[in-house]
Amino acid sequence: MLPYQVTWDLHTHLTRQLRGKTPAEKAAHLIEVGSRHGIERFCCYMGVEWNTNPDPENLRKQNDDILEAVEAHPDRMMGFVYLNPKHQAESLDELKRCVRDGPMVGVKLWVSHRCSEPELDPIVELAMEFGVPIFQHTWIKTTGNLPGESTPDDVARLAIRHPEAKLICGHTGGNWEAAIPAIRDFSNISVGIGGFDPTAGVTEMAVRELGAERVLFGSDAPGRAFASQLAKVTGADISASQKALILGENLKRLLEPVMLGKGLTQ
Repeated sequence: MLPYQVTWDLHTHLTRQLRGKTPAEKAAHLIEVGSRHGIERFCCYMGVEWNTNPDPENLRKQNDDILEAVEAHPDRMMGFVYLNPKHQAESLDELKRCVRDGPMVGVKLWVSHRCSEPELDPIVELAMEFGVPIFQHTWIKTTGNLPGESTPDDVARLAIRHPEAKLICGHTGGNWEAAIPAIRDFSNISVGIGGFDPTAGVTEMAVRELGAERVLFGSDAPGRAFASQLAKVTGADISASQKALILGENLKRLLEPVMLGKGLTQ
């Protein structure tokens, strides 16, 4: 058990590495392993079988997987609705179904469409209306990104258009030394430090450049080990109070408005 009062994981999935035939069973395995590492709550998104450019039917299926997991484990699992801006109208419908009318507490965007494009605007505006954060996968690949794959610069451009939106730069762009300066001046962007190699110095740089309040722990489990991703924080040369913010207090604060509105306990 970690010596911190709150440890919430921003970034988990239900992929095939987990035991179980159903989303609820896979979530139970995720919770079992995460609990051994002191994780209390798990934000989870995308379904058991992923699609980089999902059509509306596939989007609904993937979100149904997460709804099943959340409904089976309401005190541990928190869902983010997976959307595809290429199917704008259907994505807005999914946002209403899963967040306004359902238990989900955030939005997940992956690699179908760069987040700097104007097709994102209606999605961001509705997410703001519902008071939920948007987790945007980002990467800076030396071999070149996928056509619809966003970079931290894309998130920064989105923040310029929507300075009140709660944006999360997922994976800290992979290349965190380039990503952190790209989003530094936009106070509505937090960084998720999960889902890339546990290189020494990433958390220290994020705290120094952004402030501990904008840094969020996430694992990207089961694709990444809880232990290696936690080590980015627990092994960092920062204060105990800063570690506590990153490991859970920041995420709890970010989600508090929507959770209170839904009557969800923290």
